Amino acid sequence: MSTTASPDSAPQSAAAPSPFPPIADYAFLSNCHTGGLVAPDGAIDWLCVPSFDSPSIFGSLLDREAGFFRLGPFGINHPSSRQYDTGTNVLVTTWKTPGGWIVVRDALTMGPRAHEDEITPHTRPPADDDGDHMLVRTVECVEGSVEIELVCEPVFDYGRTPAEWTLIDGDRTRADATGAGLTVRLVTDLPLGIEDDLARARHTLAIGDRAYCALSWAEGLDAPNDVDEAAARMASTARYWRAWLGRARIPDHRFREPIQRSALAIKGLTYMPTGATVAALTTSLPETPGGERNWDYRYTWMRDTTFTLKALHWLNLDWEADEFMEFVADIEPTDDGSLQIMYGIDGRRDLSESTLEHLSGYVGARPVRIGNGAYDQRQNDVFGAVLASILLHTQRSQRLPRRLWPIVESQAECATKVWREPDQGIWEARGAPQHYVSSKLMGWVALDSASRLAEIRGDPTLAATWRATANEIRADILEHGVSNRGALRKHYDTDSLDASALLAAIFGFLPGDDERLRATVFAIDEELTENGFVLRYRTEETDDGLSGKEGTFLICSFWLVSGLAIVGELQRARDLMDKLLRIGSPLGLFAEEFDADTGRHLGNFPQAFSHLALLEAATRIIVPEMMAQY
Repeated sequence: MSTTASPDSAPQSAAAPSPFPPIADYAFLSNCHTGGLVAPDGAIDWLCVPSFDSPSIFGSLLDREAGFFRLGPFGINHPSSRQYDTGTNVLVTTWKTPGGWIVVRDALTMGPRAHEDEITPHTRPPADDDGDHMLVRTVECVEGSVEIELVCEPVFDYGRTPAEWTLIDGDRTRADATGAGLTVRLVTDLPLGIEDDLARARHTLAIGDRAYCALSWAEGLDAPNDVDEAAARMASTARYWRAWLGRARIPDHRFREPIQRSALAIKGLTYMPTGATVAALTTSLPETPGGERNWDYRYTWMRDTTFTLKALHWLNLDWEADEFMEFVADIEPTDDGSLQIMYGIDGRRDLSESTLEHLSGYVGARPVRIGNGAYDQRQNDVFGAVLASILLHTQRSQRLPRRLWPIVESQAECATKVWREPDQGIWEARGAPQHYVSSKLMGWVALDSASRLAEIRGDPTLAATWRATANEIRADILEHGVSNRGALRKHYDTDSLDASALLAAIFGFLPGDDERLRATVFAIDEELTENGFVLRYRTEETDDGLSGKEGTFLICSFWLVSGLAIVGELQRARDLMDKLLRIGSPLGLFAEEFDADTGRHLGNFPQAFSHLALLEAATRIIVPEMMAQY
């Protein structure tokens, strides 16, 4: 009798045929208030308005019936090329049809600020330019003639409420869609037809003809009145992104393009009204094909702060770094004075998790979650992330902002109290608490940073007290956190490996020539990889409270690049960096994970932490290469 598993019983592959596009095939749009994902067929499959964490109005990413908005050639679904307008987050898609060629441009538009933003009010000083609160799309026929179609089918509140459409004063070029207490306006120069809960248009463009459409949720539902105004808003958006990128310090290096795209992605994931950065644009894109490892990442994690600040300062983007630190200073601590591991982008503390049972999930991966139940977990690494960020910011600005010192005191006090206690660890395991080495390590980072900040402030007594605790934590890790083979372990009760041990290199816990650090880096490189890509940990050796396997984590692979460079293995670091850059999406974006078996991206997308780790890794290679030139 055959023992071959039936197709239905075999694990789902990330490369299985599906009506859902591969995650990496999506293009990312942003206006620094919200973001959208554009599928290769020209459909907006994900858009939440007015902000990143609002309910979706286009949710086909998570259910093929949850709403979409397509502009493209009728009957043709595969474009000839897709690229970003250089130096921007404006998407340019070229289509070839039997009759001719068209070029479609898509943007969540930005431009000069005309008035106070009433849609997503600012707590930070408004910039000269801001989001327009509209999606603008233009199309031009550049050869022959092409029949185009527009299909706009919003389904409000995560696919629960179909739109009710109303033509404005009988005008077939302007229509409002209403549902779940929200109204958006579709404006176009194509004659619209309303068909139940969607709006459609079809029109043939000849060479030189242009058309446009725009979806607005702005004040007064303002939108372009004609194709020239739509093109002007598109041009203004391109100027904004290029001017912003022009302020960044981008090295003249072979990594220049991935650095630029990562910078644009990170900026695009920044919520301009408060300065917060979302971990990713999406919720519930699976870490395991068809599995349950599906999380909502549309929030800001404190552990990302240090990497965000390092990236922004390294790129010379000090304004964004200042804004992010002001957000950290504004957020409300818990009752014991500690900071949560994550907050809403508006600073809210309650991120209660629920599931959307009516959605199928991406390629059947359920549950679909909104909110994140890990928000109230005890994760002792948070103190190190916050205090390292404040130290970095203080060293950069040469002053310690008065409003940050109380945070230094409270977080140092909290770290001192809890560093001996078990927690859920950096990966937010939903199993039993453990004495995770990464948490102890970040406790050391917390007290080491606090001590240096006290020295800057001129308080030698506090500096000495916190330094003594940092030394105590360091000794504890080296006594209990090193395995018999001399490598840092996952937690004190196992010899299993964990990629978070690479933070010991990145944060300078051990010098690059220390044999324990070298043993850790080499062990992870040799034993915690699949096809050369790094796993967080091996799920079969870990009680994380979940079932199923997960892909390799891209941040961990980029951390390994940094670790190899720090221990002096610069050529191995270059080789891995080149390998990682080759598996970026066609548009240079990275999700959270990579399925080494199929070559597909997994997890939420685009992932800020992946791009932040890319920038860290690039720095670790570029700096010694530049130093070697002198």
